[in-house]
Amino acid sequence: MEKLNFVKNGVLRLPPGFRFHPTDEELVVQYLKRKVFSCPLPASIIPEVDVCKFDPWDLPGDLEQERYYFSTREAKYPNGNRSNRATGSGYWKATGLDKQIVTSRGNQVVGMKKTLVFYRGKPPHGSRTDWIMHEYRFVTAENSPSNAPQKKTSTESSVVPMENWVLCRIFLKKRSNKSEDDNVQTGNENTVGKPRTAKPVFYDFMTKGRTDLNVAPASSSSGSSGVTEVSSNESDHEESSSCNSFPYFRRKPNSL
Repeated sequence: MEKLNFVKNGVLRLPPGFRFHPTDEELVVQYLKRKVFSCPLPASIIPEVDVCKFDPWDLPGDLEQERYYFSTREAKYPNGNRSNRATGSGYWKATGLDKQIVTSRGNQVVGMKKTLVFYRGKPPHGSRTDWIMHEYRFVTAENSPSNAPQKKTSTESSVVPMENWVLCRIFLKKRSNKSEDDNVQTGNENTVGKPRTAKPVFYDFMTKGRTDLNVAPASSSSGSSGVTEVSSNESDHEESSSCNSFPYFRRKPNSL
C-alpha cells in the first residue's frame, strides 16, 4: 500500500473536507513513538522543523490553524538537560506542570506534555504573547497493574524520556470578545443599549393666583411655570380647582 504524503514544501496540504485533530494519546503513540523508533508513520502529515529557529508567526503553515511539527531538542548547556528555546525575536517559556499522557486502555504512561508561552524580547524582561506551544515527549514506564493507583513520585521516577525527538503543537490563543463592553464604554452608536425614558415634567398649580383650565403650554423662552392665565371668571376658577390634575385638557367655553 502506497504511503500517503500530505506535506508539500514543509506545509500540510489536506484534501478539502479533511481535518487533522488527533488526541494527545494518538499524537504520542501513533506518531511520536513511531518517529522515535524509525517505524512507518500512518501518514506523512507532520513535517520536520526546528521550531526554535523560527518565530511562531514565521513557521510554515496556516497561522489560523493548529500546526504540528517534529522537532529535536537542543541542549542549552553542554552538560545540562535544559533545552534551548530561544528564537530570533524572543523565547519559549514553560508554564505550569507537565501533564502525563496515559493510554485509554491499560492506564500506562506513554508521554509527557509541556505547555510553553512565547515571549518577545530577552529574559527575564520579555513581553508575553498569545502564542502557545504544547511539546510532547515519548517516555517509557514500568509495567504496573491498571487498577493500582499510581503515585506521582513512583511514576516520575520510572519515566524515562526517549531520544531527542519531540512533537510540537503551536497555535495562537484567541482572546475573549470584549467588543460589546468596549462599545458601551466608548459610546458606540451601533451598540444596542437600554432605551432612555423621558423624565416626567411637573407643573406647579398651587401658585398665588389660580389659573383656568383654558390654558396653553408656555413657550420655552418664557420663565413661567408652564401655564398662562386666560380668563378671570370666578366660576371658571372654581371648576379649575377640581380638575387641576389634568393640565392638558381644555374645557369647552360656556355658550353665551
